[in-house]
Amino acid sequence: MEEILTLKSLLLQGNISEALVIVEELEEMSREDKINNIRNYAKVLLLHLIKQQAEHRTTRSWDVSIRNCVREIQIKNKRRKSGGYYLTSEELRLIFEEAYPSALDNASLEVEEGRYEVEELESKVDQNVIINQALNLIQ
Repeated sequence: MEEILTLKSLLLQGNISEALVIVEELEEMSREDKINNIRNYAKVLLLHLIKQQAEHRTTRSWDVSIRNCVREIQIKNKRRKSGGYYLTSEELRLIFEEAYPSALDNASLEVEEGRYEVEELESKVDQNVIINQALNLIQ
């Protein structure tokens, strides 16, 4: 909110160059917020895909969670007014790669009731297959 008040003041003063700096900061803050939101949904999506691969099964709950995460990522990544997307396919892949270790940590607590340490679970699943599956669901 402080940035908006500063922006208003700068515009009223006619200080366009300083106002543009604030606009760029606001754009960056908005983009970071979108990325963080997408990353959080990516963690949950990957968690369920890891569980499916590790346990060779699925549940209705996992399926619904996967669908909800896919839907939310699609919504969050879509630019409403200008069209297009906030993140390219390559950027989405990076987000999923960044989110994967956290998803794997969480999955280690849930797969077969927490039977596996992270390293053991990691050897049971294929990160590339899971990330590709997630990306295919989104696109």
